[in-house]
Amino acid sequence: MKSISRLVAVMHKELLQLKRDRLTFAMIVGIPVMQMLLFGYAINTDVRNLSAAVANQANTHLSRQLVSALEQTQVVQINYTVATPDELRALLRTGTISIGVYLPADFDRRSIDTRRSAAQLLVDGVDPTVLGVANQLRNLPLRFDTALKEQDRAATFEVRPFFNPERRSAVFVIPGLIGMILTLTMMLFTAVAVVREREHGNLELLINTPVSTTQLMVGKVTPYILIGMLQLALIMAIGRLLFAVPVRGSVVELFLAASVFIAANLALGLFVSTVVKNQFQAIQLTIFFLLPSILITGFVFPFEGMPRIVQLIGEGLPNTHFIRLTRGIMLRGASLVELRQELFALGAFTLIAMTAAVLRFTKRLD
Repeated sequence: MKSISRLVAVMHKELLQLKRDRLTFAMIVGIPVMQMLLFGYAINTDVRNLSAAVANQANTHLSRQLVSALEQTQVVQINYTVATPDELRALLRTGTISIGVYLPADFDRRSIDTRRSAAQLLVDGVDPTVLGVANQLRNLPLRFDTALKEQDRAATFEVRPFFNPERRSAVFVIPGLIGMILTLTMMLFTAVAVVREREHGNLELLINTPVSTTQLMVGKVTPYILIGMLQLALIMAIGRLLFAVPVRGSVVELFLAASVFIAANLALGLFVSTVVKNQFQAIQLTIFFLLPSILITGFVFPFEGMPRIVQLIGEGLPNTHFIRLTRGIMLRGASLVELRQELFALGAFTLIAMTAAVLRFTKRLD
């Protein structure tokens, strides 16, 4: 009986400790709830509403009818109208659209020619899922009449994949994996390092020096920027040598984009360090941020196929914008000027997170 009472006493003590540790208790509830919501609503293998543009040079009743039929599939959403195929390719290069619809001037004549396709789908082939969806649209019905049966004609659309025509998974995964690795290591290193110094009493010496709060926090994160750059170079080298992942854009611009992304994650790590009380909580909260960075940023699943509310949450995560930058520069050959909106978003996130961290960081020991 004594052993049972001792066991109950230990269990009671642990439950009381959990009750006092509000963050850990919140994580116990928050992580499974977040996982259920993300897996239930965000992950959708039935891709819908892919951003598309159309260049309808025919502009006839039949061509407009085909564009309408394409939209009615709900697979694509026509957000842009342009004049030429070159403009479609420019939108593809910046990642603005996933699919470009080109209807040539002789579309009506092509529509009665069973030997060739009547139109083209220009597809961002970086994500094999998008290319697979586009291939399902090849045989979209064009016209129905007694003289010509649809099954007797060539495919309605000729699908032209860009940037990853071989549909290699490594080309799609590795540019996104850069962000995953940097998010985990930068956040975790920074949060744990600051919390560890607080636990060991080392911050007391720094707090009593003339160093300002801003100087202290910037000085803490700067060495990790160099570490992040080293990690980026290592990942790129492995990707190039082992998986033949191309870098079609500027390597310098890629490193510039990565420096802003690393700063964003370091600022977030500093903010986490001001919220948690120990290293275990720092690890917990880092994992809490990492999960949505994997699921709702476009790393695995097409971003445009997610519900609108999930997209809004994803836009608030640094990795969403960095994935667009890495895939844009490495695979599509886009420049930072073309992708400046993603860079500005990362800069804004860095500023907000660093400001919040500085405001929460006080020159006293809790």
